[in-house]
Amino acid sequence: MNVRRPHISGIALAAVTAVGIGTLTACSSDSAAAGNTDKFDVVASFYPMAFLAEQIGKDHVKVTSLTEPGQEPHDLEISARQRAQLEDSDAALYLKGLQPSVDEAIGQSGLDTKIDAATLTKLEDHGDVEHDHEGEEAHSEESHSEEEGHALDPHVWLDPVKYAEIAKGVGTAFEKADPDHAADYKKNTEALVKRLGTLNTEFADGLKDTRSKVFFTNHSAFGYLAERYGLTQEAITGVDPDSEPSPARMKELQKEARADGVTTVFYETLVSDKTAKTLADDAGLKTDVLDPLEGITDKSKGDDYFEVMEANLAALKTALGAK
Repeated sequence: MNVRRPHISGIALAAVTAVGIGTLTACSSDSAAAGNTDKFDVVASFYPMAFLAEQIGKDHVKVTSLTEPGQEPHDLEISARQRAQLEDSDAALYLKGLQPSVDEAIGQSGLDTKIDAATLTKLEDHGDVEHDHEGEEAHSEESHSEEEGHALDPHVWLDPVKYAEIAKGVGTAFEKADPDHAADYKKNTEALVKRLGTLNTEFADGLKDTRSKVFFTNHSAFGYLAERYGLTQEAITGVDPDSEPSPARMKELQKEARADGVTTVFYETLVSDKTAKTLADDAGLKTDVLDPLEGITDKSKGDDYFEVMEANLAALKTALGAK
């Protein structure tokens, strides 16, 4: 039976966008695979969105990701083929503010179901990490455009509590979009939210008593996680992982490492580790991976969201000296 249905609207549609936790074995990156199937066809912007849709939809959905495995999501440029793929799908799921090319393509598409996961939880402005005059000027410019979302941190999936809020919204949206399978969507959502609750408890307990509360990262993807568990993230660069830090910022971090007992500079799997290793060498620190979960590759320390988050927790506990 074909489950393509009239597009829903309002909060239910907003909810369908959040996609992000489970296995991607059923998720395709082939544009030709999306649309015109007997399932509810969902185009997701990148891994956290696609993973969530898979977990909630399971056998009832066909999920296709716009971002290829191993591709840095911030760099994605939508192709003409992907634009056609959007038009042929039942729903587009994305996180506004993370991928400008996706925001534009979905905004210009004829889809009725354009769902922004950012509407399902509260995004926050975690600020710019640069402290020199150039950085302050850039931050000031961003602050003026906060209402447009430019200053808001999109990395909400790294906070299990906020991720669970998004999952609930997605579940509600799927129930309304495909009422024949509403009971399954509800059951799957409840199971997912429970797992996220358990993960939150593990992080809270594991990071409650540590020698240090400060950790260094390659770019500022972990603001929500740090805030949730009483930590301080110091990023070498801002939310753009490809930006270059100023010499003043590098010197500032070296001083802070000594003052706060920082042992480790974290880098990630999808961007260059050159800057992180330069800082580590200059400051006499170790390096390790803290994965922002923007994509799963053969370099990831796990095959899905939960396995990688568990690896992140283990890395943080070691770096911070958990007791």
